[in-house]
Amino acid sequence: MITRRDWLTSAALVGGAALAGRRLSAQTQDPHAGHAQGGHSHHPAPPAESHHGAAGSGPSIVRPVVAPPSRAEVRRMRADLGYTPVTTPDGITARWRRNVAWKEFHLVAHEVDQTFAPGMTVKAWGYNGGTPGPTIEAVEGDSVRIFVTNHLPEHTTVHWHGLFLPNGMDGVGGLLQPHIRPGETYVYEFELRQHGTFMYHPHADEMVQMALGMAGFFIVHPKRPRKEPIDRDFCILPHMWAIHPGTYRPDPMVMLDFDLFTFNGRAFPGTSPLVVRQDDRVRLRFANVSMTSHPIHIHGHRFWVTETDGGQIPESAWIPETSLDIVAGQTRAVDFVADAPGDWPLHCHKTHHAMNAMGHDLPNPIGADLEAVGRKISGLVPGFVEMGTTGMAEHAEHAGHMQLPENTLPMMAGQGPFGSIEMGGMFTVVKVRDGIESYGDPGWFDHPDGTVARRVEDAPTDLALW
Repeated sequence: MITRRDWLTSAALVGGAALAGRRLSAQTQDPHAGHAQGGHSHHPAPPAESHHGAAGSGPSIVRPVVAPPSRAEVRRMRADLGYTPVTTPDGITARWRRNVAWKEFHLVAHEVDQTFAPGMTVKAWGYNGGTPGPTIEAVEGDSVRIFVTNHLPEHTTVHWHGLFLPNGMDGVGGLLQPHIRPGETYVYEFELRQHGTFMYHPHADEMVQMALGMAGFFIVHPKRPRKEPIDRDFCILPHMWAIHPGTYRPDPMVMLDFDLFTFNGRAFPGTSPLVVRQDDRVRLRFANVSMTSHPIHIHGHRFWVTETDGGQIPESAWIPETSLDIVAGQTRAVDFVADAPGDWPLHCHKTHHAMNAMGHDLPNPIGADLEAVGRKISGLVPGFVEMGTTGMAEHAEHAGHMQLPENTLPMMAGQGPFGSIEMGGMFTVVKVRDGIESYGDPGWFDHPDGTVARRVEDAPTDLALW
């Protein structure tokens, strides 16, 4: 009997040398390639590519938008593959095809129009239609061949961060290989001799290229998975941007004063939720190529730190945490059991990193009386709102009708079932539900009676009593 995987593998036995410049067909892709969360499916159509113009002008690549997988589909893929395929919320998994002993992938570096959230699109640099680039997923022992085509306006390379490979495949331009010039395609070939959470990014003009969004995950599953399988496996790349209000392009010259922060190229309220079934075993993988650390915090659960960028940690040495600082250049993986139903925030705990359109040269308005000057400015600028004289919550309240510069997100936004959520940037929600069969967004949590904080009318007001 010919299985689906046998058919896909046999259909993929085609020549690899001509891969560069051609998109991979649906018949030659990995059975789980391209699956993703938040509007992207695990079986998308091939991206539309239109190579046009001079070298450096770049192809037009549109990432597919399809439905998230069902729980049954994830289980079938796990049985078929021997591991649970990863999900990159708001991203995609790289397609691959079999060419004799090689798994072949193709990355195209080019300028991308990246939507951070409704109302803001950024002229970033990325791979295969977005930033971060597609998540490359393979198994320990695989031989991988990765074609890299450069449609940026300058040269580039790709460094395979944390992977053990031949020195000449490490991707440091000038030192270990020639630079990949605009319009050129290079190939990287190596055997995967370890497993874990890794990433890829340029090692050529990296200050500019990483600041503009060039990075992606490289996940290597172990040959022998652990006894208790993971039900949901997520990749999340926090990133920092300097995109000045009213502009479209990131500023790579900024060193510390970043004003926008994203998970997988999206800023809240544009981030997709992480949907899991109650009692699912969940893995969260993080990779950081930004200029500072990100203490990632989860509500309602604790997780176990199970993996560093050096490999898996023995179970006897796992550390329980609710916050984990991911420093620049690190990857980390944490596991937890989603045993508490609800809508649980997952965010960076640096408070400015969970906001949008941050300003660094404004005077402190807290406690100042700006009413008079506000009236004068309102006569010249309709819709003007004073800058947080009693705190910044008023900006969330006025977010829907404040007059902002073009292509600029409100500082705090997002509407929940009880009003304004007053967040932005590196913020999303882990939605834990009992009995769901689809990993699509289930909507807001229906709290059982008596489990929501409420206002009381007869509370004691005499502080001396306390």
